Amino acid sequence: MAKINLLPWREELRKERQQEFIGIIVAVALVAAALVWLVTENIEGQWKSQKSRNAFIQKEMSVLTEQISEIQELRDKREQLLERMELIQNLQGNRPIIVRLFDEIARSIPDDLYFTSLDIKGTQVNVKGRAKSNNRVAALMRNFDDSDWFDAPNLISVKSEQGGYNTFEVTMTQVDPKNAKQEDE
Repeated sequence: MAKINLLPWREELRKERQQEFIGIIVAVALVAAALVWLVTENIEGQWKSQKSRNAFIQKEMSVLTEQISEIQELRDKREQLLERMELIQNLQGNRPIIVRLFDEIARSIPDDLYFTSLDIKGTQVNVKGRAKSNNRVAALMRNFDDSDWFDAPNLISVKSEQGGYNTFEVTMTQVDPKNAKQEDE
């Protein structure tokens, strides 16, 4: 006898195709979820790696900043020491000049003339004092003018005081005779 299939074969075929479709959708969803998870993990790993690199760079930058500040402090100290050394060398070099200057001042003072103040600022010398007469002040001016250690003496003022004394003020320029001779040549 002939085989007749009375079962609804189209419905079974439709169910089979629907089950295959659901299986494929589930498989695609699983693959997509796995792919999303892998990409997310990769991005998160890169983010953590970059974050750790940034932290390392920040740490190294703070170390370098401290070293830069130490270097700047050392440079400042070096500059201060160089300035001190230069000042000491200048003072050492000027020591004999100052002694010679005071010796020349002492030799230039005539009798009956006294200094009340002597002020030296750089190369400017300012002398204040008392004398018995104007002739003594004039002699002092001539002595300063004849000296190799002083140049351009200038009488600022002479005032007559009680007791027969005159007060005076003289300014002049200090000159180093060695340097003056070299400049003349």
